Amino acid sequence: MDHSLDMKSSRFLSLVTALRQFRAAPNLLTMLRLFVLPFLVITILNGHWRMAFALLWVAGVSDGLDGLLARILEQRTKLGQYLDPIADKLLLSTLFLVLTHVGAIPRYVTVLVLSRDLGILLIATLLFATNTLRDFRPSVLGKMNTVVQILGVLTVMTCEVIPRSGLEDLRTVLLWGIAVLAPVSAAEYAWIVFRRVSDPLVVGSPEL
Repeated sequence: MDHSLDMKSSRFLSLVTALRQFRAAPNLLTMLRLFVLPFLVITILNGHWRMAFALLWVAGVSDGLDGLLARILEQRTKLGQYLDPIADKLLLSTLFLVLTHVGAIPRYVTVLVLSRDLGILLIATLLFATNTLRDFRPSVLGKMNTVVQILGVLTVMTCEVIPRSGLEDLRTVLLWGIAVLAPVSAAEYAWIVFRRVSDPLVVGSPEL
């Protein structure tokens, strides 16, 4: 009986802790980013590019502020460690899909981006589930890949908002860069995983 009460008490405390983590300011900003996402998709599909661009900036500012607030307010939580990168990846992946649907991004670019992400997610899930590897810090090419994707999406959106912005050549270069970095960073990920699994003492971890 006492053991059963202890288990119920432990679960209740875990639930309270989780709820407190949701109330942390950085996590609220991250959830705001997730809340904005469907409206961002709707505005792009309806061709309301100015509103979509404004919503994208709201999402971008919230992304920068959540990390800043986590440091200033000392509100780093376990929930935030998982929620923030998930929100970032969901935002980028969704934008690539919807921008491809409306013809703003070539299909081959999005196929390469999503294939990379799906492959990495499957490998990371397998390694995590089997307790083979659980440390997934960003790699150099992984960070470059993310930065170029963000710049690419911003440039594509800017070209839609301002048709004669003079950024068409930059857009082409960035989209080509995304197409190249996606498979290259995936190959780097596979190489680092192979090294880490073969020798756990090897420094450096792949990016989720």
